[in-house]
Amino acid sequence: MPSAIKDILPNLPINPGIYKYFNKADELIYVGKAKNIKKRVSSYFSKIHTDNKTRSLVNQINRIEFIVVDSESDALLLENNLIKTNQPKYNILLRDDKTYPYILVTKDRFPKIYSTRKLIPEKGEHFGPFSSVGAMYTVLNLIKKLLTIRNCDLNLSEKNIEKQKFKKCLEYHLGNCKAPCEALQPEADYVEDIVQARTILNGDLGVVKRYFSDQMKKAAETLNFEKAQKAKWKLEQLEKYQSSSLIFNTNLKHQHVITFKSFERDCYINVLKIAFGRIVQSKTIEFQRLADETDEEIFATAFVQLIDEWKLQKQNIITNLAIGLNEFEIKIAVPQKGEKKALIELSLKNIDFYRKNSTPLEPKESSEMRVLLQMKQDLNLKDLPTHIECFDNSNFQGTTPVAAMVCFKNGKPSKKDWRHYNIKTVVGSNDFASMEEIVYRRYARLVEEGQPLPNLIIVDGGKGQLASAIKSLQKLELYGQIPIISIAKRLEEIYTPNDDLPLLLSKKSETLRLIQKIRDEVHRFGITFHRNKRDSIPKTKAK
Repeated sequence: MPSAIKDILPNLPINPGIYKYFNKADELIYVGKAKNIKKRVSSYFSKIHTDNKTRSLVNQINRIEFIVVDSESDALLLENNLIKTNQPKYNILLRDDKTYPYILVTKDRFPKIYSTRKLIPEKGEHFGPFSSVGAMYTVLNLIKKLLTIRNCDLNLSEKNIEKQKFKKCLEYHLGNCKAPCEALQPEADYVEDIVQARTILNGDLGVVKRYFSDQMKKAAETLNFEKAQKAKWKLEQLEKYQSSSLIFNTNLKHQHVITFKSFERDCYINVLKIAFGRIVQSKTIEFQRLADETDEEIFATAFVQLIDEWKLQKQNIITNLAIGLNEFEIKIAVPQKGEKKALIELSLKNIDFYRKNSTPLEPKESSEMRVLLQMKQDLNLKDLPTHIECFDNSNFQGTTPVAAMVCFKNGKPSKKDWRHYNIKTVVGSNDFASMEEIVYRRYARLVEEGQPLPNLIIVDGGKGQLASAIKSLQKLELYGQIPIISIAKRLEEIYTPNDDLPLLLSKKSETLRLIQKIRDEVHRFGITFHRNKRDSIPKTKAK
């Protein structure tokens, strides 16, 4: 346990609030809430954790911050905001194995309606998420059958239409559009179609049925039998669509069913949206838990994240697990019998079906972490190499010598930490002396500024470059604290200190591939800098 943590534990407050864990790279890796900050945080360091995820989290904690608030509810809200903003890798982020589809009604003067997987509120109103692409297209195709909505990307401003900038397209001749681009359809008439489309998307088919029924009667009264037949056909399409949907008591107007089910490691949430007695949307989410979190705590955290996505404010929610979220003006009930209880059971069946037919989700960083664990084993490192820095020199026939350093964190490029160097103390082409200079400059600065040091240093070159880098670490009294290796290009040999024989890794080794990738990046980064610098030097004309 780092000394900074030992010092802070006895002084933590006993108030409600949130706590933040940072790793050695000073990255936020977890945000938690607690009734009693001191009791909760201390429990992480006083228990033996059998859960791999929790154990991995505790091993990476290097620094703790906390914020005291007035109540548990305030802590829950603050935790949710910090998770959304920072997305710490050990928090519940409700990540799915896929992005669910939505239907978007745009904010244009003549709105468009189309499918999307991106939630961008500025573009318009999103309806969904839908449980599958098929379910989404069923609704979208129904709207296209019943209403004439444009599918072009034209800017139908009043000015453009008046200037007659556009001509009606094939969709007009097919009867799918009434050509508002040529002012053949009044804006009020088009907006009425959009109103009906929104009503369908909200699940209130009764209103739409009355709309077409009125159209049919008015057309029949004026002896416009062709128009009456079209309206009748649209009514039949609505009936067909409604009969294929799951119906409950139509007294259940607007209702959300949210259920939670947990297992030893994984947890699941299912959301059903009920509109006018019909299930219109469904979604199941899988995520991983930390060992110390109770079902109620996990469900409350996840629930707050769902509020914006599903527009749950001031809604009636039925669920299988009681949680108190009164500050959101949400009515939450746990039914014990009747039709609402049947909805709970149906929602839980959706979780069981999802779990049976899907593979467990892996965290996003799992592939990178797997490679880093393998690298730790292959190179016999003490710590996981989550922070790697690699150096390379570059010169052309001894002119304009430069160097570069690239940084990889958690197996991925951290480009904000990449650096270029002009060689200051070496004259001519001397790779060894140049390597000694830049390694010294890099780590003298990090030590002076109190910045975190890497878990592994890689030098592009053989024994000579490695020995030069080691000299600098010895001068800074860092040798032995930071593992260092070099990679020689010819046979891709790995050299380590105090070992005359190189380490030869398999060409298929993931460790070697990551080292090569980092080496290639620093080489490219340095060459580009050198080329730009060389090109900026004025060329003297031949006499």
